[in-house]
Amino acid sequence: MTKQDFGKVAVLYGGLSAEREVSLKSGNAVLTALRQAGVDAHGVDVGHDIHQVLPAGGYARAFIVLHGRGGEDGTMQGLLELLRLPYTGSGVLGSALGMDKIRTKRIWRAMGLPTADYRIARSLQELEQAVQALGFPVMVKPNHEGSSIGVTKIESTEQIAVAWQAAHALDAELLVEHWITGQEYTASILNGQALPLIRLETPNQFYDYQAKYHANTTRYHCPCGLPPAQEKACQDLALAAFEAVGASGWGRVDFFIDQHQQVQLLEVNTVPGMTDHSLVPMAAKAAGMDFPALVVKILETSCERRYD
Repeated sequence: MTKQDFGKVAVLYGGLSAEREVSLKSGNAVLTALRQAGVDAHGVDVGHDIHQVLPAGGYARAFIVLHGRGGEDGTMQGLLELLRLPYTGSGVLGSALGMDKIRTKRIWRAMGLPTADYRIARSLQELEQAVQALGFPVMVKPNHEGSSIGVTKIESTEQIAVAWQAAHALDAELLVEHWITGQEYTASILNGQALPLIRLETPNQFYDYQAKYHANTTRYHCPCGLPPAQEKACQDLALAAFEAVGASGWGRVDFFIDQHQQVQLLEVNTVPGMTDHSLVPMAAKAAGMDFPALVVKILETSCERRYD
């Protein structure tokens, strides 16, 4: 289809989640690239009045670049369904499940897909019990947050209460996950295909918010260094993990290869970052696709939704 066929596009960014700052950066990058590609794109910083702003704007479709709650968890997708406004990426179910780390792991486990042992904590006492069951070290994560916000590595009893406070301030339900020793990878998904894998390397304890968005010490290896057959197997597994939660269009699956050379799936991102530090644009570039071409491909995922 031609760029004119997209009509007037609302680039939804900013929003009200803890990831607002990252979303603003991602949204501005997408907005600039779409305009460079000749698309009639307009930035919309999402607020509580978005249900009025979108109908009044005369938009033909929406490019969602909202990270975290209210944009990546099925909420915005549900509103756009009601407004009969086509949008990019996963639908309501895929978005909601992808944002829910615990339910994602339950689905993977039920399907026999590999993921690290875990427990759920809704109180400090449950967190203490989870740590005891899993053994040190563990990762504690707010169940419905992204960008490693509120995530803590616990290596001793003294750290449990601090980790509880950091995560519980953001979510009533916490994922407590067995610490994985190994190398971290990410698989970007675009239109049913996995792009070249990226291996992540950081001097930090783990690939945290600082390493993702601010540090210049994070190293991104693409090619990832795996033998071709092993990379293909990991790509296939990532695609299966993505589709298992009902995700579609585009996104990212993060995983480790542990010290026993076993893959351990981490999580699904249905609206990954699109900043200058982001992984999907890196993977697309390795596949021969520049940033404007990538955002147009993502925009095309909105064309699959028809409201006749």
